[in-house]
Amino acid sequence: MSERRVVIASTVGLHARPAKLFAKLAGDLPAKVTIAKEGQEPVDARSLLMILTLDAKGGDEVVLAAEGEGAEESLDALAAELQTDRDAP
Repeated sequence: MSERRVVIASTVGLHARPAKLFAKLAGDLPAKVTIAKEGQEPVDARSLLMILTLDAKGGDEVVLAAEGEGAEESLDALAAELQTDRDAP
């Protein structure tokens, strides 16, 4: 299993719009990916509802974990998405 720590760039965090974009991207990738905040259980990165339960704010660090075919490439793509500020004008 591959892991990556990423700081959320969106100012407001993983609220509805950025979380939806993240979940859609995760669903389009070949690897199974989870996302977690420190001290919380990992959740399925393809589930918008589960992502919203993390209550991840801008500047929070999350851990992405992937397994299966394309794990590293999937982590690269999802990390890039989280490092994009979707709240910028």
